[in-house]
Order: sequence, then C-alpha cells, then structure tokens
Amino acid sequence: MKRLRGWDAVLLYSEAPNVHMHTLKVAIIELQDLGGRTFGVEEFRQVIRGRLYKLDPFRYQLVTIPFKFHHPMWRENCDVDLNYHIRPWRVKEPGGRRELDEAIGEIASTPLDRDRPLWEMYFIEGLANGRIAVVGKIHHALADGVASGNLMARGMDLQSGPDPDQDFSTDPSPRSGELVRSAFADHFRQIAKLPSVIKYTADGMARVRRSNRKLSPELTMPFTPPPSFLNHMLTPERRFATATLALAEIKETSKLLGVTINDMVLATAAGALRTLLLRYDGVADHPLLASVPVSFNFDPDRVSGNYFTGMMVAVPVDVADPLERVRQTHDAAVLAKESHQLIGPELISRWSTYLPPAPAQALFKWLSTKDGQNKVLNLPISNVPGPREHGRVGGALVTEIYSVGPLTTGSGMNITVWSYVDQLNISVLTDSVTVEDPHEVTEAMLAAFSEIRLAAGLSGELAVVETAMAQA
Repeated sequence: MKRLRGWDAVLLYSEAPNVHMHTLKVAIIELQDLGGRTFGVEEFRQVIRGRLYKLDPFRYQLVTIPFKFHHPMWRENCDVDLNYHIRPWRVKEPGGRRELDEAIGEIASTPLDRDRPLWEMYFIEGLANGRIAVVGKIHHALADGVASGNLMARGMDLQSGPDPDQDFSTDPSPRSGELVRSAFADHFRQIAKLPSVIKYTADGMARVRRSNRKLSPELTMPFTPPPSFLNHMLTPERRFATATLALAEIKETSKLLGVTINDMVLATAAGALRTLLLRYDGVADHPLLASVPVSFNFDPDRVSGNYFTGMMVAVPVDVADPLERVRQTHDAAVLAKESHQLIGPELISRWSTYLPPAPAQALFKWLSTKDGQNKVLNLPISNVPGPREHGRVGGALVTEIYSVGPLTTGSGMNITVWSYVDQLNISVLTDSVTVEDPHEVTEAMLAAFSEIRLAAGLSGELAVVETAMAQA
C-alpha cells in the first residue's frame, strides 16, 4: 500500500461527469514483420500478461479512506482481468487517420471505473495497410508524461524492468481500521514537514522580490485569461484529431531561427489558434494563456506518480507576422521559465499535500458545472520528447506514437505534441462543442508551420512522413 501524493490526488479529485482525467497513448503497429504469424487481441493480451511484472501501475487499485479523512491509497498488487482491461475494436472503412481518430474520440468519452485498476487498452483492427493500433487509456493520477513515457518504453521493451522472477502475488484488501490509523500517522508526518513547505514558499517569494525580472501581468495572480471560444462548460463527449510533421523540418526551422523545438511547437500552436480565434470569435487581439507542463523528476525508472507543474506562457495569437510570432513566443517562454524557477517549480505540488479531500472534490465538481471560462488558463499545450528508437510489441514494429492529456474544467482543448524517432506527432483533444471538427486544429497547425517556414526562406511544402498514416 502507498498513499497518493498530493498532486496525484488533485488529479483524481478534479474529475467530474464532464471532466475525464485520463490520458491517452496511441501506438500504430506494423504487422508485416511477423511473417504471417497471427497477432490478434488474444495474442496481445498474452504479451501484456508477460510484461505485467514491469508495468507496476497496471496492478494498482484505488482504495478510499473512510470518511475521506486523507488522500486515497494504492493497493499495489491486485488482480488484473485482462479480458476486461484489454478490449477489441474495429474502425470504419477505409481505416485511415480520420477513422482511427474518430474511434479514439469515442474511447476518450467515457471515464475509467474506479473499482478496477485505472487503465484500459483497446486493440484496434481494420486500419489501412494491415496495421493495428493500441490505445492506452490511463488515469492521470497514476502517471504524468515522463512516467507514462517510461511505462510505454517498458511495454515496448525499450527499457529493462524489474526481475521477472519477483513475486507479484495479490495483496489482501486493507481493513478500515488500518486505513484510518495509517491516515492519522501520515497526517502527523505531513504536519512535521509543514515548516519546510512554508520555508520553500517564503524563499520563492523572496527570490521574486529580489529579482530584476518581475512577473508579467499574464503570469501573476489573479490569472486573467481572455474570453475565447475555447473556454466554456465542457460536454462529456470527446473528439480527437492527429497530424504528423517531419522532426527534421522542425529542427531545421528552429535552428535557423535560433529558438528551441519547444518554442517552435508553441509558435506553431499560436498560429493555429490565431486562425481559429478569427474563425470562431472574429477577433484575436490578446495573447492566450497556456499551461505548459514542466517535469521536475526525470528518473528513467519512474513509471508512476506526478512530478510536474504548469508553467504559464502567454501565447501571442494577436501577432499576425509569423516570424514576429516566433520571436515573441520565444521571449514569453524564457520569461515564463524564469518566473517558474523564481517562484519554485514544486510550490503547488508541495501545498497540494494539504488539500482536504472532501472539500476539494466538492469544489471541482461545482466548478465543472459553471458555464463560464476557466479562470486560470485558456488551454494546456504540451511538448514531450518520445523514444528516439523504434519499439516493438510482440515482435511487431511500432511505427507511430501519439499522446494527449485530459481537458481541464472550463477549457475545451488540449494540444499535445509527442516526438517519436523521425516524427513530430500532434494530438488534439476537444469536447463536442469547441470546434466543428478537431481536424480544423491539426490542419491549422500544419498551415501555421508552413507559414513560418516560408517566412524564414524555407520551403513551405511540408515533407511527407512515409512511416506515418496519410494526413486526414
């Protein structure tokens, strides 16, 4: 048994009927290398069964504390019914990118069952060229982006795991008395740590006061993200869209312009969001406020838990010139990083430990029903470096990987970019009312990147990534 950290618990409490807090990982798999060997859902279940010894979070079951006296706990070794957790699916013909994206949107539209380990996998057949897809749906309380990437690497045999001869027998269910006693003891430990948390906060505030670079209005409390079509009460339904860029072209463009790959991702998103704001709101006259996840634990052996915080970046959607947009994005990202470090990257994570469960859940549930904009951010935008070498599952080659995080209360879009070998793969998640078609977002991102390249004196005709599905 182990207790959820405060930040893990917050991601659990923030779930509501219209706010699903699972993340999605999508692997496209080529079966030609199997030499005609059958590889269906049963064979895939056997692969996962043989790897459960190193996929620790797949064996975690949530245990609620009586009277919600403390954060829940994980029972670390529980029974796993792979017939339940690994499910078959078949996409509509012709089985291209759009049909797969539509299926993933349906998969994302339902919450995970908290009475079971908080994950599901979907074995999707019917894709063009004889490929299959595996969609992993895992609750954010279990793992952040770094942990999920490490978990995926273990699942694809890109990382070594624990000794397979270890004993993973099922742990007994805890008794209520044990849970309450453990909660009391843990509360006393947390009270003992409170002075260090207060000192961490005070040190951050002192650094802010001493700094010559003061926090910009966009990055201080109270947050004031501008109203936009992105921000409203969410519907339970989800829509999903993907697109692929050549990683080499991203690197070439970022090097020429003297910015980072993350800057280029944010600038591309800024151009796309400008197009969409003009289309849906008729105006794009104020920067949007994006939360960019930043991890503070990159341990390659970590496969669970959340060690990240959201860095607030002002996204210059109000800038028409693409190169000026890139420059302002770079400057905003630098300022956000400095502000983030001044305040202390672990500030929110440390204080979240002391959040009382019952009031927190009630607050998040109430916020999810408010028909208004998110008061903290407009949308999350993530850029996650993925594996630099191809993975395999059951001997089959993984040709593409996509990933996306959840929609947060009052924010109807999530843009997540995940690199894989020579690809930069874009994933967009929306609810059912934010845009008419989520592929509008991916198309706008491709167009925005092409616009940046043309302005930089490069070819605006984007390279076709032969290893990826054809664009929708």
